[in-house]
Amino acid sequence: MGILKAIFVFLALGAVVLALFQVTPPIMKNYSFQDDLKNVAMLDGPNTTKSDDDVRSDVLRRAKALDLALEPNQITVQRINTPGIAAVYVAADYSVPITLPGYSFDLHFNPDSGNKGF
Repeated sequence: MGILKAIFVFLALGAVVLALFQVTPPIMKNYSFQDDLKNVAMLDGPNTTKSDDDVRSDVLRRAKALDLALEPNQITVQRINTPGIAAVYVAADYSVPITLPGYSFDLHFNPDSGNKGF
């Protein structure tokens, strides 16, 4: 009976480790991408010469560097103009498919720049 318990525990730990190896990289990429969105918002917000499409292109370039499959329609760009202060809010909405043995699901992410004005 002790050997069966040990085998079961070993298989359970193996399943957990396998799941972590599948789930952790997309989560870490999302954290990096969220930092990139904050940087894009900080740099492009005060720059009034950049259009929304230019900001969207900057976001797509950073997503491509992280191997994230994003389309331009998945990126939201909003200008926040108050007297004397120009800012931009950037958000993305994407999912990453996770395939485990016997089970598949999508991890949904919605990172944003956090810069929604004052």
